Amino acid sequence: MAKKAKAEAKKLKAKVAKLKTKLAAAQEATTPTLETPKVKKPLAVSPLAPAGFPALPVIGGVEFAAAAAGVRYAGRTDVMLARLAPGTAMAGTFTRSKTRAACVHDCQAKLATKVPDGAGAAIVVNSGNANAFTGANGQEAVDRLTGGVAEALGVPASRVFSSSTGVIGEPLPWERITAKIADLKGLLDPEGIEGAARAIMTTDTFPKGATAEIAGEGGAIKIAGIAKGSGMIAPDMATMLVYIFTDAAIDPKSLQKMVSRLTDTTFNAITVDSDTSTSDALLIAATGASSAKPITDMRSKVAKDFEAALKAVMTDLAHQVVRDGEGATKFVEIQVTGAFSDADAKTVAMAIANSPLVKTAIAGQDANWGRVVMAVGKCGAQADRDKLAIRFGDITVAENGWRAPDYSEEAASAYMKNQELVIGVDMGLGKGAFTAWTCDLTHGYIDINADYRS
Repeated sequence: MAKKAKAEAKKLKAKVAKLKTKLAAAQEATTPTLETPKVKKPLAVSPLAPAGFPALPVIGGVEFAAAAAGVRYAGRTDVMLARLAPGTAMAGTFTRSKTRAACVHDCQAKLATKVPDGAGAAIVVNSGNANAFTGANGQEAVDRLTGGVAEALGVPASRVFSSSTGVIGEPLPWERITAKIADLKGLLDPEGIEGAARAIMTTDTFPKGATAEIAGEGGAIKIAGIAKGSGMIAPDMATMLVYIFTDAAIDPKSLQKMVSRLTDTTFNAITVDSDTSTSDALLIAATGASSAKPITDMRSKVAKDFEAALKAVMTDLAHQVVRDGEGATKFVEIQVTGAFSDADAKTVAMAIANSPLVKTAIAGQDANWGRVVMAVGKCGAQADRDKLAIRFGDITVAENGWRAPDYSEEAASAYMKNQELVIGVDMGLGKGAFTAWTCDLTHGYIDINADYRS
């Protein structure tokens, strides 16, 4: 009997071992494996790039660090961390994409959460992987990253904001990033903002930065911002990834209203390719470290000066994104005036700015104003053909619904050779106006995007 029981136990043990092997194989098949980071040659710098990264001021209450975690590519700086002083006010705007990434949902939820008194904050960003359309893995990655930063810096997890940019639909290798948190903490530096700007680049060919300063009551107030963006640019919120830091003392609600208001005529007025990202995010942090008095009256001169300075920084960064448009060789301003309403003016401006036919004509230096007529007519805004006027720079090419009497094809074609162009459209219907910015569409755009995942 004992012999029989022993044999049965042996059989059972073998069966369990077999099941364990099968289970392990099944788990291996369903668990995403981490790809070995690839090596990729950087793209040539855009011909529209500024001379260099600007000298950004140190913003009291902010420290930056950057590191190479191998999120997607080997040897590339791809993670940045910003530590923010206790009491920092946060605000932001985000993509309205219905397929937005887990980190966007997480940031939106955190901005709506009551802030613990005197709590510090942090921002962690990775490039190479968008952590978008990754199911439950997406939120787990966000929780691991923000939780790891919270623990290392001693701030509440509800005050750690994360962003991810890069390839959509692939699980984020968060382990590679969390393994670098201790290193990032040790590298934190008030002067490290340029490294942070470089760490968030994907197909960007240059890091983007902008700054402004105003005289507050009792001291200067400084603003410094960084951004990334080159393709998938037709923002419907803010744009791409943008991080702005100021030492102003201002409450979160007032800061939020200001940023939301300014977004419409800055980041929501640009386009590269008409595609809105799943990951677009703008975060602004006001540390209150300036010696200037807090901004409390939004009707005061200081408040108006601060808003104007903030708009200047946002506009500068938005323009740099267009100047770095994938494959771009022309920077184009679309000025629409005389529309029935401002909303109609924006509809017309963005229809022109997003038209592949207009953009390819610009790339070919072709003064094909008929394509502008087409874009105006298709967009749905109120229009009267016989009141329409179009100009390229100072050259009126069409007016009163017809080619201008003194139109010169030679002069218009010569103008189109410029790197920076202005297309003006007067609708002749009212006082509505809007200005948008775009770039041309070249074969370089196809080359970059055909090779994006390789």
